Amino acid sequence: MKLKAAIVDDVALARETLKEDLATYCPDVEIIGEADGVVTGSKLLKQINPDVVFLDIQLQDGSGFDILEILGDISFQVIFTTASDAFAIKAFKFSAIDYLLKPVDPDELMEAVNKLSKANIPQQNSYDLLLNTVKEKTLPKRMALHTLEKIHVTEISDIVRCESNGNYTTFFFKNGQKLLVTKTLKEYDQLLSEHKFARVHQSHLINSHQIKEFVKVDGGYLVMHDGSKVPVSMRKKSVVMKLLGEL
Repeated sequence: MKLKAAIVDDVALARETLKEDLATYCPDVEIIGEADGVVTGSKLLKQINPDVVFLDIQLQDGSGFDILEILGDISFQVIFTTASDAFAIKAFKFSAIDYLLKPVDPDELMEAVNKLSKANIPQQNSYDLLLNTVKEKTLPKRMALHTLEKIHVTEISDIVRCESNGNYTTFFFKNGQKLLVTKTLKEYDQLLSEHKFARVHQSHLINSHQIKEFVKVDGGYLVMHDGSKVPVSMRKKSVVMKLLGEL
């Protein structure tokens, strides 16, 4: 079954290159429309019914985010394309929305399209979270977490800790809930560092605001506010002491 796609990019060469790459590497994607800006893109997407839109961030008459705001309820998947917008990339990661860096790498393109084939229901909450993050231009207070069944939008302050589970990560929350999320602990370590999360062990990432006490005996471990005990590796003890000094 072919995926119906639209491309919104204000550079004609970029649209042509993407079409050629899709034809070569993703033959199951059929281009049913293209546009070069916010106005033309909004009109196009209201008229056609694509499964996915490849949406450039920087457009001559605005941004790809403007199109999402104009349309309101999003009935299609979105893969953003961007040259080097660091803030936008961070927003995508917190919102669990795919993006491609220009020039587009064929392997990353194929991976993004493959994900679409498996997730046929757009996640409006993720798009809302993305738009709020971009509008506020501050550190996000919420993030989207992919499980095998759905995408959960959660308050970052409600996360107590994260534990590695192979290529997955288990999130533990204040209310006792657990979620098995389909990304590695390393990815969340990088994403949550500015929220005072710290990797205290190869398998453990903790929210420093949720530390109750640090027990120095038995090799050293943290007791979190939910009662859980988290081991601290020898080389991370200095990190923990610094965290405790900053709280």
